[in-house]
Amino acid sequence: MTILAMDQGTTSSRALVFSDDLQVQASAQQEFEQHFPRSGWVEHDADDIWTTSAATARGAIEKAGNPRIDAIGITNQRETVLIWDRKTGKPIYRAIVWQDRRTADLCDRLKDEGHEDAVRSVTGLLLDPYFSATKIAWMLDKVEGARARAEAGELAFGTVDCFLIWKLTGGRSHVTDATNASRTLLYDIRKGDWSDDMCRLFNVPRAILPDVLDSAAEFGTTRADLFGREIPILGVAGDQQAATVGQACFDPGMMKSTYGTGCFALLNTGEQAVTSENRLLTTIAYQLDGKPVYALEGSIFIAGAVVQWLRDGLKLIREAKETQSLSEQADDSQQIIMVPAFTGLGAPHWNPRARGAVFGLTRNTGPAEFARAALESVGFQTRDLWHAMAADWRGTGDAAVLRVDGGMTASEPAMQFLADILGAPVDRPVNTETTAQGAAWLAGFRADLCPGPQEYAKAWRLDRRFEPQMSGTERDRRYSAWQRAVQAVMAV
Repeated sequence: MTILAMDQGTTSSRALVFSDDLQVQASAQQEFEQHFPRSGWVEHDADDIWTTSAATARGAIEKAGNPRIDAIGITNQRETVLIWDRKTGKPIYRAIVWQDRRTADLCDRLKDEGHEDAVRSVTGLLLDPYFSATKIAWMLDKVEGARARAEAGELAFGTVDCFLIWKLTGGRSHVTDATNASRTLLYDIRKGDWSDDMCRLFNVPRAILPDVLDSAAEFGTTRADLFGREIPILGVAGDQQAATVGQACFDPGMMKSTYGTGCFALLNTGEQAVTSENRLLTTIAYQLDGKPVYALEGSIFIAGAVVQWLRDGLKLIREAKETQSLSEQADDSQQIIMVPAFTGLGAPHWNPRARGAVFGLTRNTGPAEFARAALESVGFQTRDLWHAMAADWRGTGDAAVLRVDGGMTASEPAMQFLADILGAPVDRPVNTETTAQGAAWLAGFRADLCPGPQEYAKAWRLDRRFEPQMSGTERDRRYSAWQRAVQAVMAV
């Protein structure tokens, strides 16, 4: 019994083949091009998303020895918007990525008109370009004839999971899951349905929206020509929610943080949809048997992407893994602070116009200091989220443990600094591929191949716990310097 997990991310598409006990049998990965047509704009070619997803799925299956795949789970970059023709399947525009800031003015106008409280009460989200609705409206308004075609039912909208399901099923399924729907600014997270009020506010026709299912459900079957036979798609969740499942954070108060292109921390709040007083998001962590489990979420836009910038932008490294050894050579007397607000600042600041800056430069500052500052920026941003969550959820305090996953967790200096600046233990699991594993478990659970949540949680295994070593005085001094740097970039 085997499960295929398709993990479509912001900078690459991956696929992993899991056994029914969720051990990785094989994997494949392909990066694809990022498009930046203007400052603050980020786009993907929909064909790149599809072709790399299909190719990596086939590649992983071949590497695993072409086993019979019994179920498919999908996890995806969230909030990214695609709209396509229902007849031809051809997108009307490039995918507008979650990092994109082009609708900042529209969000500001809606805030000025006093709509944010209503938006928060229905969707759990804030008025920010990060989310899908304003991107949808932009695309419908800017692409000639798109709005009329949408209102006539000729077009379909989807987040990346929905688009992949459409392609995999040959256009037979136009569906998404509750976690992805909860990121659009159009979904009532308490009623469990698209909100007519939000559709009117953002001028998005309901005719283009997909059906919303549980995270473990029957999403359709693949075209037989793709993998040699039809395969059921049985699990879907946005990447951060899939990682929450993969980390077995099933109990209220459990918290995980995933370090990919961005950093996303989720705190399970159970059946209670907690409204944040610190500009965090209220979202759906996962939904099984029609019952949503809620979470508080803090979103950081730039985490692993700052290492990508060192590689591709500054040409300081050739491979991401070089950052660790380079940072260890840094001069300890230099306290360089990098605020990587390349596409604005996420939680808890939510400033789309902030831009990145580096503070504390001297004539001796070089690549090593830049590398360390880049890694430390992720720790500082995580502490921003940590404190906001502690204030909103009384179950989290100084004794809490943070479970981490994602590519950056391989960096020992980054994880040690994270524990130091939080003043709390950081647990890295044996399997850091928790996003794909979460999608695989959802599909396997629906197919009766995998155990239920509590039994699955018992299989979670610790690789290493990073204990804080920094003194409280030093921790507070360093964090105060970070806060001053953030205030400076927000004031520009």
